[in-house]
Amino acid sequence: MLKRASKSKGGIYPVSFKIKAIKRVERGEGVLPVARDIGVTRKALHDWIRAWNAMGIEGLNRKRGRKPGRLKLRAVAMTGTGSGALAVARARIVELELMIGRQQMELDFFQQALRTLEKKAPQGKAVKPSSKRSKP
Repeated sequence: MLKRASKSKGGIYPVSFKIKAIKRVERGEGVLPVARDIGVTRKALHDWIRAWNAMGIEGLNRKRGRKPGRLKLRAVAMTGTGSGALAVARARIVELELMIGRQQMELDFFQQALRTLEKKAPQGKAVKPSSKRSKP
């Protein structure tokens, strides 16, 4: 039985406490009994396990915010032939297609804005500034 650790500010537990709890789960104890025993939620213990598996000790020492596993996708190394690599590649393709779509919308917007400005100012005539400058 793990002794309940005292939380530091904001409900943050020491890394050593988290590792001991994770090791208990890895040895075969259930997540819920371990979580109840040490006084944390089941979700918190699952988050610790996920962080440990994704990033090791650095994952347990993270500040609040985005959790491991929810990070942006990086370039895919297609060395594996498993379906996991295929799923990651497809997710990356979707991400890139969305980015291209956003860029195309921006390009269309600026092209239309340029056309509008060109129609308002016939060639050879100067365009008046939108506000008067103060003279020195």
